[in-house]
Parts: sequence; C-alpha cells; structure tokens
Amino acid sequence: MYYYDHFVIPFLVGTIFMFVVIVWKWGRWLWMLPGRDKRAIGCGIFSGATLKAIGEVISESLLHRRIFRVNPLLGYMHMSLAFGWFLLIVVGWIEAAYVLGGGTPLHAHVFFRYFDPANHTGGWNPFAFVMDLLLLMVLSGVALAWFKRMRSRALGMKRTTKHVLIDRVALSALWCIFPLRLLAESLTAAGKHNGGFLTGSLGSLFEAWMSPEVLDVATETAWWLYSFALGIFFVAMPFSRYMHIFTEVPLIFLRRYRIHSEAQPKSFDNFQIQACSRCGICIDPCQLQRDLNIRNVQSVYFLRDRRYGKLTDEVTDNCLMCGLCEARCPVGIELNTLRLNSRQQRKDAPALTRFDYLQGIDRSSGQGRVGYFAGCMTLLTPATLKSMERIFEAAGEEVWWADRDGGTCCGRPLKLSGEIQAARRLMESNKALFVKHGITTLVTSCPICLKVFREDYDLQGIEVLHHTEYILRLVRAGRLTIDSGGESFTYHDPCELGRGSGIYEPPRELIRMAGRLTDPEHNRREALCCGSSLANTVIDDGQQVRIGAAMTAELEQTGAQTIVTACPLCKKAIVRNASVRVADISQVVAEHLRPAVPGRLVSERPAAGEQPAVG
Repeated sequence: MYYYDHFVIPFLVGTIFMFVVIVWKWGRWLWMLPGRDKRAIGCGIFSGATLKAIGEVISESLLHRRIFRVNPLLGYMHMSLAFGWFLLIVVGWIEAAYVLGGGTPLHAHVFFRYFDPANHTGGWNPFAFVMDLLLLMVLSGVALAWFKRMRSRALGMKRTTKHVLIDRVALSALWCIFPLRLLAESLTAAGKHNGGFLTGSLGSLFEAWMSPEVLDVATETAWWLYSFALGIFFVAMPFSRYMHIFTEVPLIFLRRYRIHSEAQPKSFDNFQIQACSRCGICIDPCQLQRDLNIRNVQSVYFLRDRRYGKLTDEVTDNCLMCGLCEARCPVGIELNTLRLNSRQQRKDAPALTRFDYLQGIDRSSGQGRVGYFAGCMTLLTPATLKSMERIFEAAGEEVWWADRDGGTCCGRPLKLSGEIQAARRLMESNKALFVKHGITTLVTSCPICLKVFREDYDLQGIEVLHHTEYILRLVRAGRLTIDSGGESFTYHDPCELGRGSGIYEPPRELIRMAGRLTDPEHNRREALCCGSSLANTVIDDGQQVRIGAAMTAELEQTGAQTIVTACPLCKKAIVRNASVRVADISQVVAEHLRPAVPGRLVSERPAAGEQPAVG
C-alpha cells in the first residue's frame, strides 16, 4: 500500500535539507583536518576507543549524565527530550515495520498513527501504550523547558542564555512539535480508536465533542501543523544551537581518538564550537557575571559569536580563563584552548625574532640535580622564596636556582594573551638553560609556570613538580618532619594548580600535618578564582579587587586563623582583601619544620613497585 498525504511534504523537505547541510559540514571539517588527526582517526576507529565513544554517546548525548550531576532537574529535562525523542523514533519505527511491513517510506513511520490501517476497537495495544508513555515523558521535558524560560531560578539557574533569532525560531518550532503530535494523534484516535492511554483518552473526548466532518478537518489540520513544526525545526537546526544534537556525537568519537583543539585554530574547532547547546550552565559559575554583572562574555556567548563570525575583542579577552565554566560544561568543550587560539589568530606578533636577545644569558646560580624556577610572581613574594630556601636547606638538597637573581618569564602570560610565537621564544631560551645545567627534577612555586612547563616545554627526562608535590615527597622520604600545632587553616585552590593541573591533595595533606584544615564552600574543581588572572586584559584593578574580595570573604567564613594558598599571584590577591593572615603553603611548612635525618635524594625516582611519593 502506498502511504502518502500532502501534509508530509514540509517534513520531507526539512529532513532532506537538514541532512544535506549536516553531511556537507561534517565532510568539510573532516577533510580539512591535519594529516596527523586523520591518521589518529584511522588508528582509533577499529580500537576500543570506538566502543568507549559509543558508551559516552549513550551516557552523555542521550542520558546527559554530566548535567544530572550538576542539577538533577535540569538533567531530567534534557534527558527526557533527548532520550525520550530517540525512543519515540526507535519504538515507532519498530511498530510501523510490524504493522505496515518493511520497506515502508520514512514519512509512514513518522506519521504512523495517521497511516495505521487497523481499527483497534478492542484489546490492549502495547505499542500504543509505550508510545504514549514516551510522548508523555517528552512532554514533561517540554513543560520544564517552558517553565525554565519563565522561572529559571526554580530550576537552579540564576541566568539563562540570550538567544539569537535563528535559535528562537528553532526553539519555538521544537516546543510546538510534541504538543502538536499529541493533538494530531489524539484526533486520529477519535476516528480510528488506535490510541494509547493518553491519546486514546483525549480521542474519546474529541469524538464526543466533534461531528465526523469537523473531526476530519481538525485531524488533517493538526497533521499539517505537526509536519510544518518538524520541517521548520529541521531547516533551522543546522544553523541554530540545536546543531549540537548532530555535532556532539562525532565530537565524542574524535576526542576518543585523541584529537583536540590546539594553539593554532583548525577545523576540529568547529566540532567543539557547534557542539555547544547553549544550555547556559556555564553562566552562573562565571565570577565576571556574579561579581561584576558582566553578562555578555561568558563561554556560551564566546562560542556563539565565534560560530557566527561576530567575535569581538571584548568577548575574546574579557575572561579570567579560570576553568570554572570548562569544569561545568556538560559537553566537555575545551573552552580555554578555543579562547587561546582565538586570541592567537588575531594578535600574534609577526616578528619571530622577539626575545632572541635572551639566548646565552644565564643568571642562574648553584648546582644540583634539582632545579628551582621561582617565576615572576614568586620573586614578588619574598616570603615564599625564603621559605623554599629554608626547606631546601632542611632537607639537605643541593639546588640549582634558575632565577633567584633574576631571569626570564616562563612564557605562559604571553601565551594567555595570544602571542604564541613570542611565548615560544621564551620557552626555547628557558628549556636550553634547563638542559645545559643537567637537572632531572624541576620545582616551581607558581602554578602558572607549572602548567606551561608540563604542557608546552616537552622537557623529556626532566620531571616537573609543583612545590607542594615536591615538599610532600620530601616528607614521605623522611627528609622533612612537620610538627602539628593548634592553628586552624583554610585552603584556596589556585585555578591553574587545581582545575588546570589536577593537584588537590598534596597541599591539603601538608596543611593537615601542621594543623586543622577547613575547606570553604567552593573548593577543588569548584574553587573560585582570585580575580587577578593574567588572562584577562579587559577588567581593571578595581574590578579584580571586587572579585578577589568576594572570594576572600568566603574563605574567611570558615573561621580559619590563616588562609593558605599555593600560588604567589593568588596570595597577593587575597592579601589585598583579607582581615586574617595569608600564607603560601611553603611558609606554613617552613614554620612547622623539625630537623630530620637526611635520606635518599628526593630527585630520585621511586624504585620499581614502590608507591610514588606524590599525591
């Protein structure tokens, strides 16, 4: 039997258009990938990475596990729409194939209730029951979405995303699809008696209220409206935020094949940018929005503006790059990297000879297998430098001082501003210095330096440690002993050390050795930024102080006698606002040291089978 009615045309046109655009976009982005990324896909596609990607698609694209972790109600809303619609398609396809037979056209599956030849006058129809249950599930998600737009705070969101016109068109069509489906299937059930518990009950009401002639017109009209809603949504989707539905899936597979965004923009960035659903979960955590009422620069707007070619300097540069939004992003988009390559694309200096004058300059002192790189900000906080000197001396460690008497920057501030080439000149100079002096362990007190040393320097044969990791290793090796006192501490997780480098436990373990530790409300991956980020070149000093004051107030609410941090930049920011003592963790350790018998060299690697002495 040939199942057809003119109302299927809007749906078919929209569907064909959508898939043509999606295939064109995917094909272009994949074709433009660098050769190494294409080889990574070839190697990964037949590996276990593909199975892991399939699992992640189910858990994140359909079930939205990460959103559930942040907000269960929002998680249900997204899951009911995504997973519910997916199941409607799958179960509907099975039902149509069972009743109409295989090989029926696509539209006959989508509009099955209309083309269903059976008149179910008796008995229970399990397919109709399941389909009504799934439709009710999706409708509950639509109702929550409507409610979120009007009363977002009730769903745990202070701010929701401001949408552009194409998003509003797609959103309006999406919100109409399932109520119109309910109406169309219920009107059809009034005549064919093929509905479930929901559509069948509504169909009985329509049958009682309407004459057969009116019912026929209403049914045809409802199916036309449903088809138009589908068609409009499918045409708008590739150009709206809903492109994430078809972009998040390949993004998950590509990430599993170890493809990532880099300092230089590349076509893979498009998968990340268009995988953003603009859910708005990244807005509330942003301290620029919360403390300064700046509402147009958050990651959701950065990605939106970059996608549509409307990115401005203000949006690009006005970001602390603290990583709070990236930690919350349910899609796992590399937001900081995309910011960096946007800045690099616009700002990078053409003069590749910048900083060449540094070649050959060596202001280092001392000798030893352990090297210490204080960093610019540590040199501006002398108490940290003196404390590290005392710790080295107490441990009997012979140290090569890279910059105690002055040196060069690590290069990360330049990188954060987008001047990648200039940063590389500094990195080359520093790396040559490390290699020249033959160190095997490089210690730094600055998380900013730590991150760039680990990620950009390619220091093969040189282990890079933050001073909290290094001090803890000394303690575990028996080369330092920390005496406990009665002092109470609270600890601030620096952005680059915590979210940026995943170092949370070593600082806390050291603090607990010296006294009592109480964490603030926001800690670890949720820790607040101090506001003095080198990445933001837009906000002024007063605005930085306001962000730092809000963060410091939360730390002081713990009632601790001393606020401890492990970043010289954070320390300077907290000191400006604190009414209690502020100290670097090296100061706390140095003040609680008890002489210990020197043991093995801390720079030695653990023996085979031995537990590494680093948290």
